[in-house]
Amino acid sequence: MVRTLTISVLCGLMLVAGCQTGNTMSGKADGWISLFDGQTLHGWRASENKDTFSVRDGLIVVDGPRSHLFYTGPVMGADFKNFELKADVLTKPGANSGIYFHTEYQETGWPDKGYEVQVNNSHSDWRRTAGLYAVDDVRQAPAKDNQWFTMHIIVRDQRIIVKVDDQVIVDYTEPEGISETGYPNMPGRKLSSGTFALQGHDPDSVIYYKNIKVKPLP
Repeated sequence: MVRTLTISVLCGLMLVAGCQTGNTMSGKADGWISLFDGQTLHGWRASENKDTFSVRDGLIVVDGPRSHLFYTGPVMGADFKNFELKADVLTKPGANSGIYFHTEYQETGWPDKGYEVQVNNSHSDWRRTAGLYAVDDVRQAPAKDNQWFTMHIIVRDQRIIVKVDDQVIVDYTEPEGISETGYPNMPGRKLSSGTFALQGHDPDSVIYYKNIKVKPLP
């Protein structure tokens, strides 16, 4: 009976260990890396009007004149090519913002390099949330003001997928030749590699971001 009990205990310990190992491995295999610590803007750098961005209650608050907050932290040397990016977003009425990718730090103006995924549910600009700004625009907002939604951007080679709350809104493949020339009047708008940026559009636009994380892809 002692032997039976010992075997039972060992089997139970092995089962628990196996579950713990599975959880740990699953966490590693999951591949998501946080880009925002929820407390500071360490690893991020704001352009021109730096007070537009602040941290409050675990959120990045965007409120002020035009500015862009670029990721400059250690993950992948802030240089991403193929990736998945997720961020939880809340817009206040009339707000306009955006999430740039394949971009680079720029002290003034609208970022010249990379694509912008629009964040706009009710601003006067008709281009709505999840559209690729001025490339593959969305006219009907897939989200609402004052409600959190999850933006999910996936880039694999020449393909860009944008989801809102797991619903595919944009599935776009960059045409051949654009990667060399860019779009008319927007030579920097092409797939290459680079960092991410959050946009502060204007003094009347208030937006909140949280849970910003990336999964680098092969």
